[in-house]
Amino acid sequence: MMTKANILHSEKTKTSFVPKILTFAAASWLTVATIGQWIFAFYIVSFYGKSAFSGAFEKWNQVLPHGYVEGDLKGNLIVGLHVLLAAILVIGGPLQLIPQIRRHLPLFHRWLGRVYVILAILVGSAGLIMVWTRGGIGDQTQRISISVQAIYIISFALLAIRYARSRQLEKHRSWALRLFMVVNGVWFFRVGLMFWLLVNGGPAGFDPETFTGPFLTTLSIITYSVPLSLIVLEMYLYAQKSQHREFSIVTSAVILTFTVMMCIGIFGATMGMWLPRLK
Repeated sequence: MMTKANILHSEKTKTSFVPKILTFAAASWLTVATIGQWIFAFYIVSFYGKSAFSGAFEKWNQVLPHGYVEGDLKGNLIVGLHVLLAAILVIGGPLQLIPQIRRHLPLFHRWLGRVYVILAILVGSAGLIMVWTRGGIGDQTQRISISVQAIYIISFALLAIRYARSRQLEKHRSWALRLFMVVNGVWFFRVGLMFWLLVNGGPAGFDPETFTGPFLTTLSIITYSVPLSLIVLEMYLYAQKSQHREFSIVTSAVILTFTVMMCIGIFGATMGMWLPRLK
């Protein structure tokens, strides 16, 4: 027979279960994302850095169509700056989200945050210029979606700065998390693409030569202009604030599902795209 004390204990156990599963899901996602992004950063530094130091700038065109144009010093500098700063963002972003660093190294966290938002604005601006001046593969929808992402990056960075300066730390944290999600849009796109290729055993729903097709159009929209990453983040922030048991469980399941998909995509991108280009 259930006593009042047993009922209260059962309810307390259910309540304590909510933040634990949400924290576990978020920590799992962050761990996988950090590993994947640092692999990507190693690839960026190794591939582009090695090409630059050896003077073989034309190798950039293996990855970025019209990434290097002979005689276009200004344009080439913008591309090089964009790639270099992107590598710094990919390395520094996850460090900003690790609770132990925020807690034990607050000065490092604040200065890295300042650098991060400034670089995000520069990378977003450079990316916007590149999309509309260098051309490349992909359709108009992809270019528009990437442009929308650049606007997100610049806007969210400015909002994160604003709330940090006014000491509204909770709002600052929310906008910094949103900034992190949109800054990594290109990374999410690559990982999502490799997940799709592995699951389907090759290109499906798009032409690999022209890099156009319904799948890539859809992927660019849900990665850049209407980012799924932001939608899931908003679910997480709401679940964290409301502590609603059922919604928290659903949100945790969604996060863990995307974490598994991300694992598959990171493996595919690492073995099929990044490491082969370093040989």
